[in-house]
Amino acid sequence: MRQLLPFLSFLWVTFLSSCVFPTTASSDYHEQLNLRPLPLSALLASFNFRSNTTFSKFEKGNFRFFPRSLGQILQHAGTRELHLRFSLGRWDAEAWGARPWNGAREGGTGVELWAWLEAETDEEADQKWLTLTNALSGLFCASLNFIDGTRTTRPVVSFQPEGDHAADTDMQLLYGVLPHEVVCTENLTPFLKLLPCKGKAGIATLLDGHKLFDASWQSMAIDIRPICPSGEECVLQIEQTIDMVLDIERSKRPRDNPIPRPLPGDQLPCNTSKHYHSHDTCFPLDHSKEEWTLSQIFGKPVKGTCPLADSTVPPVCLQVPNSRSVFVSKDVAEKKNPDGVSRCFYISPETELELMLPRPDDGASTDILTPETPLLYAERSFTGHGQERGGVQTILRNPSPDAEVEFIYMETLPWFMRIYLHTMEARVAVQASSSNNKDRNSRSDDINKSLIQQVYYRPALDRARGTQLEVRMRVPPASTVFLTYDFEKSILRYTEYPPDANRGFDVAAAVITILSPGEGEGGAEAGAGARAAAAAYNLRTTSLLCSLPTPDFSMPYNVIIFTSTAIALAFGGIFNILVRRFVAADEGPEAGLAVLVGKLKARLRGAAKGVKR
Repeated sequence: MRQLLPFLSFLWVTFLSSCVFPTTASSDYHEQLNLRPLPLSALLASFNFRSNTTFSKFEKGNFRFFPRSLGQILQHAGTRELHLRFSLGRWDAEAWGARPWNGAREGGTGVELWAWLEAETDEEADQKWLTLTNALSGLFCASLNFIDGTRTTRPVVSFQPEGDHAADTDMQLLYGVLPHEVVCTENLTPFLKLLPCKGKAGIATLLDGHKLFDASWQSMAIDIRPICPSGEECVLQIEQTIDMVLDIERSKRPRDNPIPRPLPGDQLPCNTSKHYHSHDTCFPLDHSKEEWTLSQIFGKPVKGTCPLADSTVPPVCLQVPNSRSVFVSKDVAEKKNPDGVSRCFYISPETELELMLPRPDDGASTDILTPETPLLYAERSFTGHGQERGGVQTILRNPSPDAEVEFIYMETLPWFMRIYLHTMEARVAVQASSSNNKDRNSRSDDINKSLIQQVYYRPALDRARGTQLEVRMRVPPASTVFLTYDFEKSILRYTEYPPDANRGFDVAAAVITILSPGEGEGGAEAGAGARAAAAAYNLRTTSLLCSLPTPDFSMPYNVIIFTSTAIALAFGGIFNILVRRFVAADEGPEAGLAVLVGKLKARLRGAAKGVKR
């Protein structure tokens, strides 16, 4: 009988699983890992998890694969659509090319949050926004509760809903950012708990905090939106994405050598084909041809698949030319896609997937795919000097030789950066193709006047809200545009400075939304409140570090110490004078006690003498 108990328990669990999770429900959850080698010994790993839940079951409390903890927050806060980003590092567009997912799953450094809330008035929207940020702060172990009015804006043309919403629904868009937030392992753990299989099975077993946060660039994204296919029931879709760029050399470092140590000079891999190569000059080799395995990069292979995932979706895909050889473990099915640049691998729930990309042959023409050129390059920096005024310069470069780029540039600045809108200027660097300087200068003036097409500006209020600036502009083909403006720095109260005041204050990254060609041409006539056209590409600039006038906090410390010492000495002396009593030595309580002790001793001596007699 005891031998039959485990078997009966197995049958009972199998029966319950077939009742609660039927085979047709597996199509409601998808997960996939895409690997793409990049130049300079880099590897892009994109994890994507997507699940759907019908609205009828969601409203009744049957969340199925949708996380209940997050679903109850959305219901309580009246959230129709939600987008949350945790990002760290900088994407090197010059070396790595276009961003994954066309930048749609990317955020600026720190934490970004924007959501469409069902509200009729601004006060109602602010109250629901406060409820949402505080609840998400506890769920994801982040400082989202610090997104107050000074860090919240209402974008007008930079964002548009990704889901399907009814036309008569009253929704308001709110956007908040925390550029100073440090993303770490305590944010990854709640992220994994939202998955149906957690991190116990499937591609999520590769997600380790030591590997993720050792990456050169990483971004965690959560997108929740309603999807209403034609003729079908509306579903609420949650999509969780993790993108990271790993350094292959650093990831392959053995565990017994956690601290990277430089190689000796005679062991450095140098490019000897350079004419300036010598015994004291070394130009590094491109390590793109280096071999690697999943166990070397992530520390472990893929442990099977999630039983709830759709079996028709391959769990792992690799983007390398079909001419390269790829070795996989036993019982793994490989399928090369017709595009000739990618292949996918199918495994069973009990099979471990180990993948190895060997070093290509020396005669191979291509070892990795050429990165796709992005639609726009952008970099931003501070200009000027001093502690009173400064400026911001954004360099926007269009690499296309024959197509212009139209986009929306949005800045969310803190209230202590008071910008001068009349100083905003956009000028283009025209190539010297004409021999006539006069004609070239007149052409440059005409282009400069037509760069900025629309401006939406909402000034800041001291300690109440920040500055919101949205500019709709364009960059001509094969041109570089310089967008500049000046600002003035405010002086804070001494209680408003953080403990590391001399480090500076973080300024959020600028959000650039590139519009699809031919879309939204009537935006200027529609007014500033019109929604932007469909976005073709998104990117964020790097965040900035603004240095404000900072007092010498050592002087208040010295004043406090000196004042406290003086008060202690003065108070102690006066207290002693007022409280202490001066009496003669024989009148004090100690003198009376001494007399009593002496009499007692005399009696004891007399009694002792009487006993001896």
